[in-house]
Amino acid sequence: MCGIIGYVGEGEAAPVLLDGLKRLEYRGYDSAGIAVFTPEGVRTVKARGRIACLVEKLKHESPLSGVVGIGHTRWATHGEPSDRNAHPHTSGRVTLVHNGIVENYQALKAEREAEGVSFLSETDTEVLAATLDHFYAGDPVAAIAQTARAVEGSYALCILFSDRPGELYAIRRDSPLVIGVGAGETFVASDMTVLLQHTRQYLLPQPDEIARVTKDGVQLFDLDGRPCEAPVRTADWDIGTAEKGGYKHFMLKEIHEEPQAVHNCLSPRIRGGKIDLGIPGLPDAVLKTVERLHIVACGTAMHAGLVGEYAIEELARVPVEVDIASEFRYRDPILGKNDLVVLISQSGETADTLAALRLAKERHAHTLAIVNVPGSSIAREADDVLYTWAGPEIAVASTKAYLVQLAALYLLGIKLGVLHGVLTAEQEAALCRDLKEAPAQIRQALRMEPEVEACAQALKDAQHVFFIGRGTDYALSMESSLKLKEVSYIHCEAYAAGELKHGTISLIEDGTPVIAVATRPQLLPKTVSNLEEVRSRGAKVLLVCREGDEVPEDLAGQILRVPAARPVFAPLSAIVPLQLLAYHIAVLRGCDVDKPRNLAKSVTVE
Repeated sequence: MCGIIGYVGEGEAAPVLLDGLKRLEYRGYDSAGIAVFTPEGVRTVKARGRIACLVEKLKHESPLSGVVGIGHTRWATHGEPSDRNAHPHTSGRVTLVHNGIVENYQALKAEREAEGVSFLSETDTEVLAATLDHFYAGDPVAAIAQTARAVEGSYALCILFSDRPGELYAIRRDSPLVIGVGAGETFVASDMTVLLQHTRQYLLPQPDEIARVTKDGVQLFDLDGRPCEAPVRTADWDIGTAEKGGYKHFMLKEIHEEPQAVHNCLSPRIRGGKIDLGIPGLPDAVLKTVERLHIVACGTAMHAGLVGEYAIEELARVPVEVDIASEFRYRDPILGKNDLVVLISQSGETADTLAALRLAKERHAHTLAIVNVPGSSIAREADDVLYTWAGPEIAVASTKAYLVQLAALYLLGIKLGVLHGVLTAEQEAALCRDLKEAPAQIRQALRMEPEVEACAQALKDAQHVFFIGRGTDYALSMESSLKLKEVSYIHCEAYAAGELKHGTISLIEDGTPVIAVATRPQLLPKTVSNLEEVRSRGAKVLLVCREGDEVPEDLAGQILRVPAARPVFAPLSAIVPLQLLAYHIAVLRGCDVDKPRNLAKSVTVE
C-alpha cells in the first residue's frame, strides 16, 4: 500500500520527508511527492517513478524551504501512475496525502463538480481534498469531522491547511497511521519504519480520531470535537521488524493483511445488494453476450482460476476453461466471437500470461485482466481491467494476492449469473451479503494460528506430503501443495480424492502425511471414505473442514475447523490455515521464507 510521512519541527522538512519516503520504498510504489509549507505558501513537487525521479525533479525547482511538510509514495488504485495522479493533491486551501480507497468518490466528485470545482487528476484523493475544502470554514477539526462523515471507505490522511502554517492534521479509518513524538519535532507516518531513526516514542490514534500535530506534540479529538487521550508508547523494534509491521516475515504479515485486502477488493463493488464491477469498457450489455470464459494464468493465479471455474459455472452456468498460460500459448486455442479471455496476474508482468493476452487479442477475443499492479504491461494491454487492490506483496510466495483474485472472480461470477438470468435479484442480494462476510471469516480463520502451529510441529520433518480434495477443495489442495513446496522444500502433491484408487494410494504407507480439504457438505461423505482408505494404510491424517461438520472422531489425528461459510465461498477462509501451515513448517525447517531458493516474485521470462 501507499506510504505516508509528515513532519513538523524546527529543522528543514524536505530532507526528512525524502529520507522517510526512501525508508518506505519496501512497501512498493509507482510515484512519489512532497509538499512543504514555505514562506510563499504550500508548494508541491511530485513525480512518476522512483524516488530518485522526485529527487532529480527537486534539483530543478527553487528550494522547498520550510519546517512543516507531508510526503507520499503512491500505489495506484484510481488513475494510472503519472505526475498528475501522484500525491500530494491540492484543492483550494487543502493539500493532503491519502492511503486507502474512497468508495463513494464518484458521488462526492459529482457534488463538487456541481459546485464548479474542476479536477486535475483521476484520483479519489483529489476528491477528498475538494470535499475537505468544501467543508472548511476556518476550523480544521470540524471540517475533517464533516468529511469523515461524508466519506465511505478506508483512509489515512495527512493534511495541510494553507492558513495554518505551523500545523498538520491527520486522521485514519482502517488504514494504519502512527505519530512519533520527538524533542521539538513531531512525525506522522504509515508505519514505524520512518520514525525509528528520529524517535522511539509514538502513539496510535484510534479510527476516526483527528490529530492536530505541532512541533510541541499532538492533540487528539473525536468527530464531535471532544479531546481524546492516547498513551505514548516506546518502540523496541529494529527497522527491519518495523518494515514487516512487527511480524517476523513479510509472508506472515501479508497473510494477516488478507481480511483488509479482501475488504478493499469487494467493498467498492457491492452496492445495495448488487454487483457493480466498475469497468467502463465492459458494460452489462457486453457481459450478457459472453458464452464462454477462458481463464489464463500461471502458478497461484492459475489455482485461483480453478476455484473461479467451479464458482462461475455454479453461479452463472457459463462454461469456463482454465489454462496454464504457457500451455494456452502453444495449443492453438479455439476462441469464439463471444468468448471472454480473463488473464490473472499479481504483478501484471508474467511473461507467459502477457503472451497469452497478445494471442487472444490477435484472435479478436475480448480480454479482461485481473491484476494487482496499475500501469503494468497486462493492465495496459488488456481491453479491460479489474484491479484487485491488495497493495504490495513482498514475499515471493503469493498469499493475499490469491485471496483477492478469488474475490474478483466471485464478483464476476455473480454479475454473470444475474445478467444470464440464472440468479434473481433476491439471490444476488443474498450472495452479496454472504460475500461481504468473507473478511470477518478470514479474521476468524487467522485466530486458528496456535492450532496450525501445533500441526506444523507434527509435520516439519516429513519428506513427502499428499493433499486431497474434491471440487473446489481439490483446487485448494493444489494451491496448498504449491505453497508448502515453495517455502519448505518438502515434496508434496495434490490429488483429486476420487483418483486415489487409480494409482496414488500405492504411495501411502505407515506414517505418510495426508492433508484433506473438505468444505463442500455434499462431498464430505465421499472425502471421509477416502480418508478411511488412507488411514487404514497407516496414513497420518490432517483434516480441514467447516465448523459444525460431523466426522468420525478417530478419522484424523488433527482437525482444523474453518468458519462455516456458504460452500461456494468457503475457499476464501479455508485456504488461510493452509497458508499458515506452509509458513510455520518452513520456519521450523529454517528456510528463507520470504525468498525461497530458485524463485522470483515475478516471472518475466519463459
